[in-house]
Amino acid sequence: MSEAMALVDVNNFYVSCERAFDPGLEGRPVVVLSNNDGCVVARSPEAKALGVKTGTPWFQLAPQAGAWGLVARSSNYELYGDMSARVMELLGRWGTWQQVYSIDECFLGLAGTPEQVVGAGRRIRQAVQRHLGLPVCVGIAPTKTLAKFANHVAKNNPGDVRIRGVFSVAERPRAVEALMSRLPVTEVWGVGRRTGEKLDRLGIRTIAELKAADPAWIRSRFSVVLERTVLELGGTACVPDVDEHAGPAQVIFSRSFSRPVSTAAEMDDVMNVYAQRAAARLAVQGQQARMVTVTAGTSRFSGPDGSVSRAVALPRATADPITITRSAVAAMRSVLTAGVPYTRAGVMLTGLEPAGSAQDMLEGFGGPEPDRHLEEVLERVRGRFGAASIGLGRGGLAEQGSWTMRREFASPQYTTRFADLPVVRA
Repeated sequence: MSEAMALVDVNNFYVSCERAFDPGLEGRPVVVLSNNDGCVVARSPEAKALGVKTGTPWFQLAPQAGAWGLVARSSNYELYGDMSARVMELLGRWGTWQQVYSIDECFLGLAGTPEQVVGAGRRIRQAVQRHLGLPVCVGIAPTKTLAKFANHVAKNNPGDVRIRGVFSVAERPRAVEALMSRLPVTEVWGVGRRTGEKLDRLGIRTIAELKAADPAWIRSRFSVVLERTVLELGGTACVPDVDEHAGPAQVIFSRSFSRPVSTAAEMDDVMNVYAQRAAARLAVQGQQARMVTVTAGTSRFSGPDGSVSRAVALPRATADPITITRSAVAAMRSVLTAGVPYTRAGVMLTGLEPAGSAQDMLEGFGGPEPDRHLEEVLERVRGRFGAASIGLGRGGLAEQGSWTMRREFASPQYTTRFADLPVVRA
């Protein structure tokens, strides 16, 4: 019995999340838009067939949307994040190990004969579809790079009854060789356009040609990363694992405004809300921060760049929303220029460490202990009634400022807000 790697990837993740709760979107061209309903960030296969490109501004598509039957949805980050967590929890039940790679894909270890592993891949597809209503494809191979390639094959051959969303390089080696000899080298995981152009100048144009290259020569001309890619294509697993226990290096909450903010009072409200959102994320992760950085910027079309930023050290490592919010508001006040039309802002927390670390406890000696009661109350209320149920100042108001990010086509937050829970009638 051997073990293989499987890459499980949700097809058209954002669109699929929308369709899972709105079956009326099935078979229709659907796009999901970026912040402030700006540009297309996700497309259904039907939208792709219409020629809609990622990054296309919505205002260019809106005049034809009715005639095309094109449906737009604002980015519903609350829904997508929660559905991602559910997908990863479900997938984790199937693997001997799991490494989450992005919001919609992860690597799994599958043990068994080649036939058993493919069977497991098919059962994984069925389980995710049955329990979450999301379509996934599974690529199976001895290395991560080949698993990504196998997933690409599974996803781009929906009509092949032999594949049916699951492709194993061990099961069809001749098909793999034929595909590698035809596909450009830029279809390989981690090989971008610029690297592809350099490889082309050296006579390496297809995946098969990259696979046949001498790894040491590739390293001398490019990097150890591309050398690993060559080795992985040959079946030698050498892409390092992601440390699942390592916390994030930073927590960021940033948004663009639906209209420019040009007064200090309004920017105070922005910092009040954004700092609390960042602090809430920090608390959920069980982390504390030592540094707060605030940023604000103007549109590139409004004249000279008016971007500002400032980083300030916190008195001690903390996730306390009051301390973080006060620091963010004060920092922004110190650099803000009244009258400048800012179109975006953000709060970044860095210098992260686990809450209750040894260093944190040592610093507590000889000084007042922070009052964590309010922080704990806020987290309990948010955990029971939702992230927007309570807050400080503007962050505690149900009606947000007129600068709040535009989400004209937003779907309900079906899984994270009690008021938006779907109602089933029989």
